[in-house]
Amino acid sequence: MDNPILVDVTRGNVIESRHRGSLVIVDAAGKRVCGIGDIEARVFPRSAIKALQALPLVESGAAEALDYTDAELALACASHNGEEVHANSARVMLMKAGLGEDALECGPQWPKRMEDAAKLILQDETPCGLHNNCSGKHAGFLGLAKVMGVETRGYVEPDHPVQREVRNVMEQLTGDTLSEDVCGTDGCSIPTYASPLASFARAFAAFSTGEGLEPLRAEAAQQLYDACINEPYMVAGADRFCTQVMETFRGRVFVKTGAEGVFCAAVPELGYGIALKCDDGATRASEVMMATVLETLLDLGEEEAVLLDSLVNPPVLTRRGVQAGHIKPRKELLSALKAAV
Repeated sequence: MDNPILVDVTRGNVIESRHRGSLVIVDAAGKRVCGIGDIEARVFPRSAIKALQALPLVESGAAEALDYTDAELALACASHNGEEVHANSARVMLMKAGLGEDALECGPQWPKRMEDAAKLILQDETPCGLHNNCSGKHAGFLGLAKVMGVETRGYVEPDHPVQREVRNVMEQLTGDTLSEDVCGTDGCSIPTYASPLASFARAFAAFSTGEGLEPLRAEAAQQLYDACINEPYMVAGADRFCTQVMETFRGRVFVKTGAEGVFCAAVPELGYGIALKCDDGATRASEVMMATVLETLLDLGEEEAVLLDSLVNPPVLTRRGVQAGHIKPRKELLSALKAAV
């Protein structure tokens, strides 16, 4: 089936581009609250599920053994900008495990922001694995490997004990079987498994409420949730949707973006997990979709309302910063969400 158009991009008064997508909201009992588009189609979640992938690090006791702080646990769940604070925190995580940056197998990546890349150039340096937006996740994997007493080399391979632990947790949370035929390789070299969007929404409902989880896992999920809420800058960084929303909502929501237009979220006060995918992989559309969901679901304070209004209807700007149009949700998306909730 063709997914519906959920986001329009205008220039002047004319629609210039359209983004199709799918979206699902699931409650803590596993009941579907809202479904738009083909929510049973398998999608790769990419970085949107990093908080779930970090669960073995915490529930194994490895995070406590390595004395990871909230900032470091948030970095383990992050897709960060590669700012100095992010790279340094990843370095400290590795040091706590007795490792150096050469242990990272995520590959180098230039920082996201021009000013951070310029710092490296001015210092006559090149980016390394610490600047990779996934370096915190990888540092967490390496920390887990050290505490488990297993070989750290090859920790990105599907049959490595660390990745087997991660896969087991994902299967339990999603209720899906993650076999080789739905396995791909993520941009940072770890295995990524395609599952239905509804499975990820179900997982995040459980993650934020503890509903249906064993006590140890529920405690680990709460610890990671709190770490990201307490240190939202570590989850993304300057001028990023995830950081802005979690800073402003102060614990009411958890949001996490992923590559190729995937976004997941949890709203514990409602017991909801949310997962969505923009078909063409556009982040500009997935952010508008997620902001629209939050604006529709929640009773907003003044600061929250101001932020979401800017994220639901971001401007299209010229090179001079003059507004030329809007990115905005379709009426069909708004009406479907309002009808559901």
